[in-house]
Amino acid sequence: MSVRFRSTIAAATLLAAVLTGCSADSDTPEGSSTEQSPTSGIEISHVHGLGINPGDGKLYVATHHGVIAVNGNGSAKRMGDTADYMGFTITGADTFLGSGHPAAGSDDHANRGLIKSTDAGKTWQTLSLAGKADFHALERAHGTIYGYDSTNGLLRASKDGKNWEDRAELAALDIAVSPEAPGTVLATTENGVAQSTDGGKTFTGGAGPVMAYLSWAEQGELYGIDLDGALHRSTDGGESWIKTGTVPGGQPQALTAVGSDHVLTATADGVYESEDGGKTFTRRLAMSDGSH
Repeated sequence: MSVRFRSTIAAATLLAAVLTGCSADSDTPEGSSTEQSPTSGIEISHVHGLGINPGDGKLYVATHHGVIAVNGNGSAKRMGDTADYMGFTITGADTFLGSGHPAAGSDDHANRGLIKSTDAGKTWQTLSLAGKADFHALERAHGTIYGYDSTNGLLRASKDGKNWEDRAELAALDIAVSPEAPGTVLATTENGVAQSTDGGKTFTGGAGPVMAYLSWAEQGELYGIDLDGALHRSTDGGESWIKTGTVPGGQPQALTAVGSDHVLTATADGVYESEDGGKTFTRRLAMSDGSH
């Protein structure tokens, strides 16, 4: 077994526990509120990505069983198939990038490479790396797509989603790209947050608190969520962190900073939203019974 894959497994032991070893506890901190969402029998488990679609203003949730659209009243609708959507990001109105694994019974590749939807997740087309890559994290910034390929323990970058440049090998769970400095890429590792200043070609060793997920708001605020669900905020690119609150529901599954104070998170019992920088949270979508 190569050193690279041993390190990938080591990181997975610590970090990927947030995807499988989820606690059923859902204590709500004082000042937070929850809202049980009517999901009309839709199975919702293992959230891998979150975002607000500028095309309709709705919350979209990438899960183990398809992409779910959530209305303002809490009702939810599966947009397309029941595939397992891993890496997921919204890049424009009704335009999503994703990766993952096909629905049961499909003859598609086990690892779907990079896929794209231009109809808000109803249908998807393969752009590249089908059968070769499983992106567990995707970011698009400064005209470049960054993907963390968990199959190969490798960061990749592409201008067009079809032709890729291999960059650093590292064991990570999530990545974030600075909206202000094109070369700055961060990655969550078992030793803390690793930093690259050359577009992900090389990374420093991890430092600071061990985060599970990171997300950079366009306004420059960086958010991180640790293994216990504590939300942290940084205004200096991850050099220092301030804890802003704790997300209800146990271990984290996803994080997206929509704006400077607007944050979406998923934990073991649901998808939560904060509009005050993580001081309070409202549950937008509940997990299916038994999924956590």
